[in-house]
Amino acid sequence: MSTEMKQTLASKPADGEAGVGQTSGYADLEADKTYRKKVDFWVLPLLCLMYFFDCMDRSNLANAKTDGIDVDLNFKGNDYSLIILIFYIPFGLFNLPWNLLIKRYSGRWTLSTMSVVWGILALCQCAAKDFGSLLAIRVILGIFEAGFFAGATYYLTTFYTRGEMGFRLAIIQSFAVLASAFSGLISFGVFQINSPNVHGWQWLFIIEGSMTLLTGLVGFAILPDSPQTAWFLNDREKEAARARLLRDSSSEIDTGFNLKDCFRSWNDWKFPIWCMITFTYPVAYATAMNFFPLIVQRLGFSVIKTNLWTVAPNLVGTVVLLCVAKSSDYFRERTFHIVFSLSLSLIGMVMLAAIDVLENKAVAYFACFLMAAGAYIPSSLVHAWHNNNNVHENSRAANTGFFVGLGNLAGILSAATFRTEYAPK
Repeated sequence: MSTEMKQTLASKPADGEAGVGQTSGYADLEADKTYRKKVDFWVLPLLCLMYFFDCMDRSNLANAKTDGIDVDLNFKGNDYSLIILIFYIPFGLFNLPWNLLIKRYSGRWTLSTMSVVWGILALCQCAAKDFGSLLAIRVILGIFEAGFFAGATYYLTTFYTRGEMGFRLAIIQSFAVLASAFSGLISFGVFQINSPNVHGWQWLFIIEGSMTLLTGLVGFAILPDSPQTAWFLNDREKEAARARLLRDSSSEIDTGFNLKDCFRSWNDWKFPIWCMITFTYPVAYATAMNFFPLIVQRLGFSVIKTNLWTVAPNLVGTVVLLCVAKSSDYFRERTFHIVFSLSLSLIGMVMLAAIDVLENKAVAYFACFLMAAGAYIPSSLVHAWHNNNNVHENSRAANTGFFVGLGNLAGILSAATFRTEYAPK
């Protein structure tokens, strides 16, 4: 056996790979290691950045509201909650179609196109003149933002093994948490701009939309269609990619698009259970993403301080997310890690509902940390979980799109809960 290739029997998994369901074969450990490092360097950071702007453009309406967008556009009654609620309808319904397009045309073209278009739409929000025009923009924005997390999740399953997915998805998800934090920081800065013609919330949409558009254009140049066509891999690394995925991820790779195969698992008895799980867990996530600045605002601070005080809980939430996901991959366990994280959010939300926040500001702010610490974790672990148990590429594409879409529709429950007549509690 060649010493240069450093091949070994794959009866024992390489570091970071799952050891379940492997077959005997040869693994080029050196090429396997360099392959993983290159994908971590070229693919993962760009997806993280694109998802960062996805979440920032989606959740910045809450920051804009603290600067008076509702007053400037003459919102009445539940108009703000209605915009949030209606956004989640296309945001939930279009995940499955987008994922089928990713399987058909590749993640590079589909994910990059999404990013460019929603960047343009995010920019257009600064030109909204009333409730109707902003609502129309947000509906179209929901269509193009809908498929990104589901698409990125499926796209990553074509690069990583099962034991690598949970932590990688958590890294991407951590950028959603950071988006909330940095949106607060950007809001803190731009809302201090004194311009007679351009409101602070308009500057917010201009700055964040421009950065999104630029990131999408970079995606066309850098993201590969698949490991076998990746410009940054050599032939040896491409062969290692094929071997490792067949060893511990897929029964076959680079399969063509087949609509019948996409829905092959929908008659399985476990499918409705997955539907129930993926529809219920994201309520805490949607609440934190869309209403966190308004929850912090209840503490009685100014507009600038409110946006600044949302940063620390989200940063703590990022650290907790990465630690729990790493633990989940290490122990190869999903259920109890998910239950633990949702319990943290539940405790935080019950505390906020039960106490007088103005009389107990420190306790209420601590509850915000609990809410942020637990709300974001299930998004990565749940979708790593069901993808871990599906070895068929077409089926993974359809299931991931459908399950993420169900989770996005759960945002409707969150929006319906935070109605104007229920304020401030």
